[in-house]
Amino acid sequence: MVTAGAPYYAPLAEIDFEEARRALAAHPLLMVGVARYGAPKMNPGGSPIFMGGTGARRPAVGLALTAATTAALPALAANLALEVAPVRVNLIAAGFVDTPLSASLLGGDLEARRDHLRATLPTGRVTSPDDVATLAIAIMSNTALTGATYDIDGGQQLLPK
Repeated sequence: MVTAGAPYYAPLAEIDFEEARRALAAHPLLMVGVARYGAPKMNPGGSPIFMGGTGARRPAVGLALTAATTAALPALAANLALEVAPVRVNLIAAGFVDTPLSASLLGGDLEARRDHLRATLPTGRVTSPDDVATLAIAIMSNTALTGATYDIDGGQQLLPK
């Protein structure tokens, strides 16, 4: 399971182009590298799973680069699944997950974000790392799954903007 990478948020007027290039290349190229060099070494039935996100699916100021990457990863996972078959490739697209990365991005707004999600999400709770791990194990265990994206966001994408 590959979870590396962090989103890059910046409004258009403040985008640092070197940072933008790094952000746009980092996650997709990491997936390509793992598929190219890792898949041939995997045990039969092996399945690399990559982490993406759902948070940038709705347009907002400062999300352009993250949204572009978010949109590209499902297509990349599907294509890699064809190229490295019979090794299976899948993508988990997570919404807010209560992790140290989320805490570092939100800083003092973390508890307010948690409270808002608990009050509005259909699940009534914040997604935890254990939720993501349980999904990853299910994907790895089911040998009929490949080339797909699995959302885990507590139903956030079902809510109106």
